[in-house]
Amino acid sequence: MKTLSTTLISPQDIAKIIHTQGIKATLEGMSDYLLQDYLRWHEFDKTARVASYLDNGVLELMPIASKEQYSFKYVNCHPNNPQQGLSTVLAFGALMRNNTGQPDVISEFTITTALRTAAMSALVAKYLARPNSKRMALIGNGCQSEFQALAFYHLLGIDELAIFDIDRQASEKLVRNLQDTGISIVIADSVADAVKGADIITTVTAEYSKAHILTQAMIEAGVHINAVGGDSPNKTELDPRILDMGDVYVEFEPQTRVEGELQNKAVDFPVKHLADVFKTGKPSRLSDEEITIFDSVGFAIEDFSAIRYIHDVALRLGLAKPIDLVPDLEDPKDLFGYLK
Repeated sequence: MKTLSTTLISPQDIAKIIHTQGIKATLEGMSDYLLQDYLRWHEFDKTARVASYLDNGVLELMPIASKEQYSFKYVNCHPNNPQQGLSTVLAFGALMRNNTGQPDVISEFTITTALRTAAMSALVAKYLARPNSKRMALIGNGCQSEFQALAFYHLLGIDELAIFDIDRQASEKLVRNLQDTGISIVIADSVADAVKGADIITTVTAEYSKAHILTQAMIEAGVHINAVGGDSPNKTELDPRILDMGDVYVEFEPQTRVEGELQNKAVDFPVKHLADVFKTGKPSRLSDEEITIFDSVGFAIEDFSAIRYIHDVALRLGLAKPIDLVPDLEDPKDLFGYLK
């Protein structure tokens, strides 16, 4: 029996999911789905995202397929959008079944991208950061910053934040949004002040240049660096010499070489793959003094995991709304007849 309805998941539905089950449960669930899919990494048909680079940003399509399902996400990054009242990142995605091509889900991905990026950051840190890490420096306090802070708080136990943004109002916004969480937050006067004594440094800036937001002199022994903001050619956050200070971990190497911090290093610069790390089921860090770097650019498998998770939760909570996206044909060979 054919089923043609497609589930629509709106931003309002994502907010209802958070309000119903809580941000902690949502991040935990998202993290579990991410790990499940990374553990079957070899099953996926993988490709780097397709991007159109503009003077003021980038437009990207991120496709991936398992043996059973295909998904894609459209996402942009336009750093000047807030000046027009728009988020820097805007996104939507879809999930299809492979055996027929039927679109099962269309979902918002602006909020979901922030959730899955944060959940991925914390998941990676479980394997790379020092055990019992408590203090994180959060550089860049825009739209994704609260999600990063909450993921590290709920999934890793980080309860001390030192934050910095060139726009102090962004930092004050973060403090207001997290004032009831139990996280201790200090607004630093500089990046250097924020990162002092940090167990983890997360950079999630929208600077559209090859910036040196973190310099080599700022990096202390034992720190884990979660470099999130650099995700396009000519858009990076770290002094390239930082990558020589410890092991660099990547999602999908062909994409990271072009878009991540790796673009500033030689093509044969050595990296380690997160799918291999997760497969071991144990931390990859060798000592408390080791420096580890996650060159995070975001890969399509994470969106695949996220839309599956959000869809499953929406169904469970009765939030999924069916829409007609494809015509229900009386004769499947007579498309024109549908117009009569």
